[in-house]
Amino acid sequence: MSTITMSRTPRGLIDGFRRTTMISSYRPPERTVADRWDFADFYAATFHSLCAQLYVHTGDLTEAQDVVQEAFTRALPRWERLAEYDDPAAWVRKVAWNLATSRWRRVRRITVFSRSAEPTVPSPTPDRVALQAALATLPERQRQAIILHYLADTSIAEIPQLTGAAEGTVKSWLHRGRAALAARLGDGFLPEVGDSG
Repeated sequence: MSTITMSRTPRGLIDGFRRTTMISSYRPPERTVADRWDFADFYAATFHSLCAQLYVHTGDLTEAQDVVQEAFTRALPRWERLAEYDDPAAWVRKVAWNLATSRWRRVRRITVFSRSAEPTVPSPTPDRVALQAALATLPERQRQAIILHYLADTSIAEIPQLTGAAEGTVKSWLHRGRAALAARLGDGFLPEVGDSG
């Protein structure tokens, strides 16, 4: 197995990071066809160095580890051929770099698409804001009856089935709720209870 050496002390923002994690490229020693390098040794000698390099590229350690792992899984079935290269780590590095770039482009496309696909919701009108505020002041049962009857177009005969209350009680909720809303919003904001059925 080749000797692993630390790179010279680098300059720049990542001095400490590179000083402890950047390992020189994996170069198998001279060998004959019968003396193949074991893939596990290659992996152990180069994984951390490649992760460090891809981390600097992606800015995300988990992403860097993922793309390097994926590159190694692609290298494994090709190992017999890659083992003959002067620098098989360069092949893995290139694959990992391409995977990271492809993922970044895919995320960017999805982000751009999702922003363009977002439906534009019009701002609420002053009347709607006033109605919501007024509804929030009603007791829960009155509010439920008003919403079901006026906003969900549920008939007075159907509301008892949904609420479990008698029809007379529902009419009472609607009458009291409507009176409270009229006091806050003015007459004519909602039609009379009997108007819509």
